[in-house]
Amino acid sequence: QVQLVESGGGLVQPGGSLRLSCAASGMIYNINVMGWYRQAPGKERELVATISRAGSTNYADSVKGRFTISRDNAKNTVYLQMNSLKPEDTAVYYCKIDYKRTLWGASLNAWGQGTQVTVSS
Repeated sequence: QVQLVESGGGLVQPGGSLRLSCAASGMIYNINVMGWYRQAPGKERELVATISRAGSTNYADSVKGRFTISRDNAKNTVYLQMNSLKPEDTAVYYCKIDYKRTLWGASLNAWGQGTQVTVSS
């Protein structure tokens, strides 16, 4: 089993910052892609940002220039630094990993439980 533990969500005023963390543990050989997704009330879950093991990043247009994704491979942890937050960033944020349990095993994925981010004055 693989566990993803997220932290760092909360209530912040518009223009403020938050840093999310997601630590993976369990039967993991290596993690390829790590990412953050979000789901606002009444909307579908959407991609926020992803980062490959080598450090290549991809961002949704709505967060480019404001959010930064990073990872610590030694700690199996991914971060999301969120600056200049807007009310429309309010959502439950989920981390996701694509990983393998063994060198020759199949690629699997796992999701975190989600952490609430609320941007409001």
